Amino acid sequence: MNNALVEVDGHRLRLSNLDKVLYPEAGFTKSEVLDYYARIAPILLPHLKDRPLTLKRYPNGVAGKSFFEKNVSRHAPDWVRTVCIETPGSSRGSDKADYALVQNLATLVWVANLAGLELHIPQWTVGPRGARRDPDLLVFDLDPGPPATIVECCEVALLLRDELAEDGIEAYPKTSGSKGMQLYSPVRVSTAERTREYAKDLAERLARAMPELVVSRMAKDLRPHKVFIDWSQNNTQKTTVAPYSLRAQPVPTVSTPLLWDEVAECQTADDLVFTADTVLDRVAEHGDLFEPLLAEDRMQL
Repeated sequence: MNNALVEVDGHRLRLSNLDKVLYPEAGFTKSEVLDYYARIAPILLPHLKDRPLTLKRYPNGVAGKSFFEKNVSRHAPDWVRTVCIETPGSSRGSDKADYALVQNLATLVWVANLAGLELHIPQWTVGPRGARRDPDLLVFDLDPGPPATIVECCEVALLLRDELAEDGIEAYPKTSGSKGMQLYSPVRVSTAERTREYAKDLAERLARAMPELVVSRMAKDLRPHKVFIDWSQNNTQKTTVAPYSLRAQPVPTVSTPLLWDEVAECQTADDLVFTADTVLDRVAEHGDLFEPLLAEDRMQL
């Protein structure tokens, strides 16, 4: 069966090209992508709620061409909630875009049917009328410069965790699903720039203290053998990959929340590679390790 008409939460959706292989190395098809997102939805949806979605679409699979999509497709169903957000400096020359808000399972299935494998979201939400709120998440994106791997990222993550703890901030780690990882903390701020300023200061401090391991500047020639702490991901114009999102790797890896014990015990890069099937098993065992990011009670930054 290559196409199907389904009903999801009272909405009818036509699913197409279900047999198309989107991950050739693993033989992972579009129907399996849809199945993963449908099964992870109870855990994933709270992390997407009210966050304007940037899709990375792979209509011909991970080996084919891809593109980011902010503006909602003109063929979007009328029940997909959208929000108009300013996009200064857009490469397409547009100063605004209509973003989808993935508020329910039907919208998530619609997104997956577009071969929107990767889900990217900002560190802030919008209100009921679409107004942008101040950031509620602090993020540190750890990017290893070869030959460094996620093993070195774990070392830096532990240092960041301890520094944050001194400020009374608890951090939660996840893999990027690619080569690096991220740390998140739920926070409250008084200005939209506060998370970026705080993250930059901490990244620069660690780079000065451990110059052989950490770099806080974006220049690529500084990164070999080190871990780049990308504090700029707290810029309100930027997004990071959502927890539990698939990634466009040779196999269907997932951006996966971690236990701190797993971070501390990581010996090889393969230790922290998780695919769609293993992530579903992890959720069955551990629940949502990122659930604290959804709490209303947040540390004032």
